[in-house]
Amino acid sequence: MSGHTTLAPAGTAAKRKEARTVILSSYLGSTIEFYDFLLYATAAAVAFPKVFFTGTDEWVGVVAAYATFAAGYVARPLGGVIFGHFGDKVGRKGMLIISMAMMGIASTLIGLIPGAGVIGPWGAVILVLLRVCQGIAVGGEWGGAALMALEHADPKRRGFAASFVNAGAPTGAVLGTVVMGIFSALPQDAFLAWGWRVPFLLSFVLLIVGMFVRLRVSESPIFAEAVAKEDAQGTKRKIPLLDVLRRPKALIMIMFAGAAGFGLQVVLPTFSVTYAVSKGAPQQGVLYAFAGASAISIIFVLLGGRLSDRLGRRPVMIAGLALFIAYLFPMFGMLGSGNVGLVFVAFTVALILHSCLYGPLAAFVSEQFGTTSRYTGAAVGYQLATLIGAGFTPGIIAGLYKDSGQSIIPVVVFLSVMALVSIVFIALTRESKNNDLTTVR
Repeated sequence: MSGHTTLAPAGTAAKRKEARTVILSSYLGSTIEFYDFLLYATAAAVAFPKVFFTGTDEWVGVVAAYATFAAGYVARPLGGVIFGHFGDKVGRKGMLIISMAMMGIASTLIGLIPGAGVIGPWGAVILVLLRVCQGIAVGGEWGGAALMALEHADPKRRGFAASFVNAGAPTGAVLGTVVMGIFSALPQDAFLAWGWRVPFLLSFVLLIVGMFVRLRVSESPIFAEAVAKEDAQGTKRKIPLLDVLRRPKALIMIMFAGAAGFGLQVVLPTFSVTYAVSKGAPQQGVLYAFAGASAISIIFVLLGGRLSDRLGRRPVMIAGLALFIAYLFPMFGMLGSGNVGLVFVAFTVALILHSCLYGPLAAFVSEQFGTTSRYTGAAVGYQLATLIGAGFTPGIIAGLYKDSGQSIIPVVVFLSVMALVSIVFIALTRESKNNDLTTVR
């Protein structure tokens, strides 16, 4: 245990410096993990239907590619359980190192899978298996990164500190989309033959950078103190998952409160990109529009977290969802215009509104659990929310769009209902910004 429970330096200035280092490492680590995970979303929209599902109708291939995309979300709760258990038993830091290695290797191997023209359906099978590995890795990554930032932070700035982890998602999306956009400028044959593979192969380089950063941070002081207290009292360590399941209300509330945020988030780089391109906008322009909008949204994710430190997590999150519902029809109107400028505006406004929910979400989820079960509870709750909110949403709305004769109305209705459900569950969940994180319960 001693290798994982080193306390932060005692001096106030040293503690603040350590907190900044940990927050930065969580942000960079999250960026790298989400570069890998969300790169798959872009590839599922622009490459996988033609590489692994050849010989089918265009939208049938899109739906099939999104089905493999969903496999990663199905696996994320499993990652939360596995990494959460050991993160609550052994420590946060070690689990973050393992999850990053797993993600980097799986993503690199995706770039090496032969297409359907070489190995037939086996390419899709291998794709799904590696996507599951990605899902397990990111399922363990988020909880650990969020807790490291949260548990090192000043109690009055926890929302802001934890929001850096969620800011890693749009940052990773920017990197992935820009890199994929560069290679999508190749002639179509070259892009489908090898161009789409290069961004995945670059994952190995990012893995090396991420490992260097992760190895330099200390263990969470709150976790170390909680373990030391239990050891001093001779308290028998509980199984974290069983401890969480004994009080399932928090898990259920988090799952449905966060679902819409992930559903709306994943619609943008998947269905929305495909929709905009199908309406006449150039593929590379749409990818760059999304990348630019994601870059702008990074600052708003951080602002959302900071605002929640002042106003509370719930009001900020509910406001973001309500505004997003009102914005859905105008958003798809601009996405379907064929004009790259309007597509950029559509993505930008959507991601700014989404940031009101996404910024406070890391703190909101993590603050619901006690220290020695917090990794498990936060990771499993968060990943179940991603599963029901994002895992199947691209495939469902692509199917609704296709079956309705390519009408956008069923898509808007589906997303609106999802957002309303999350609003209800956020409203029913107790405010958490003033919770005492040192309480072991």
